[in-house]
Amino acid sequence: MPELPEVETVRRGLLPHLEGHIITRAEARRPDLRWPLPPDLVQVVTGARVTGLRRRSKYILVDLQDRGSILLHLGMSGRMLIEGAIQGDFHRDPAILPRHDHVVFWNDEGTQITFNDARRFGMVDLVAPGAEHPMLAHLGPEPLSDDFTPPLLIATLSGRKAPIKAALLDQRIVAGLGNIYVSEALHRAGIDPRSQAGQIPAARMEALVGHIKEVLVEAIAAGGSSLRDHRQATGELGYFQHSFRVYGREGGPCPTPGCAGTVQRIVQSGRSSFFCPICQK
Repeated sequence: MPELPEVETVRRGLLPHLEGHIITRAEARRPDLRWPLPPDLVQVVTGARVTGLRRRSKYILVDLQDRGSILLHLGMSGRMLIEGAIQGDFHRDPAILPRHDHVVFWNDEGTQITFNDARRFGMVDLVAPGAEHPMLAHLGPEPLSDDFTPPLLIATLSGRKAPIKAALLDQRIVAGLGNIYVSEALHRAGIDPRSQAGQIPAARMEALVGHIKEVLVEAIAAGGSSLRDHRQATGELGYFQHSFRVYGREGGPCPTPGCAGTVQRIVQSGRSSFFCPICQK
């Protein structure tokens, strides 16, 4: 499932084609994805001016002037495709089948913006003006915001016996982190993913917050990680998977200078954790 860097990459790719533009036409080509589509989706968005695009956790919000917002979640295989009015403006991978184009918008320049989702685990919903969507109501701070600080994380995790890996994946504690980037940040910080969250010294937690921000910034700059389904809105792959230190590298040498460890894989809460048992304590 796309994590924060992948979703942020998609948001940035959509920005020039939606922000400031009017949605002149819309189509909902099926009644549902993971959940039913709003029955008035086409009516609400047609003719609306887009005033901004935001990301909250792993969601994209398309703000409409006086009409609330469109809430998008890519699910496991969702993609946003951009196709220009002039044929050949953008590359569409032939493997991305048109029969999975479920929601389509056109802007005032004739550009087509398509939500394509083969597995249909994604979501498209509407948020009324001034309202908060239930899916966003209990999210923690954004990890790249000034609100996400070492003192806040230390206070939030105080007394918790859960493994630090599981704690960081809890969206109520910090929003948008997923399996890949938590594994990478914990390795950079030298913290064993099995460590009790409430027992990690403050100095190491301070380093961890810095590494979380660092790895996310680097991943966004690389266009995210394309392991299976993720593509940028332009159709390009993300490239951060080439910079993984431990994720997916079971049996390989630990990349920490001077460390003779071998990357191991364990399962925590049904998810793979990759780490070095030598330099992560």
